[in-house]
Amino acid sequence: MPHPHLDRLIEVMHTLRRQCPWDAEQTHESLVPYLVEETLEVVEAVEAGTDGALVEELGDLLLQVAFHAEIAAQQGRFDIEDVARGIADKLVARHPHVFGSEPVPDDMLATWEQRKRAEKRRTSALDGIPDRMSALTRAAKVIARSERHGVAVQLETDGDDLGDRILALAAEAHARGVDAEQAVRAAVRRLEQRIVAAELAD
Repeated sequence: MPHPHLDRLIEVMHTLRRQCPWDAEQTHESLVPYLVEETLEVVEAVEAGTDGALVEELGDLLLQVAFHAEIAAQQGRFDIEDVARGIADKLVARHPHVFGSEPVPDDMLATWEQRKRAEKRRTSALDGIPDRMSALTRAAKVIARSERHGVAVQLETDGDDLGDRILALAAEAHARGVDAEQAVRAAVRRLEQRIVAAELAD
């Protein structure tokens, strides 16, 4: 099935890199703040639940992918076809129960982690967890990874250290199948609504 608008996006990026001074001077490094911002705006659109907002924010995120690929293509390193090929190949390789003859694994997430670990030759459950994640998201990731890799570590739950207590709550959220970061964001939004309501009542 042809995707004319994807092709158009690539052509638009070609033109912008040649003719717009701002676009022409951007680098992978200079675009990082925009990539982070657009990713967070996609999260907000998902949680808001409106298709219009999600389409717009996914478009902004797709622009970041196209932008980075265009920079690399101009330097002769790789292009957006290489990006698409790489992720498609990875998905096929990590789903032999779909694209091959293997049975469906009992624990999909654990099997996915095992394949990633072997593919990337990781030696620790912590390898590959981004340092720049928020502390709460990173806590949840570390807890989940250690569990899937069979590394049992007892959490400090009885002390007075606030960080340890928050970590214990992240572990509780993981055990319940709750995204701790998302739960806190939802609680903050409820608090904001109450604050606004209180301000209007004054």
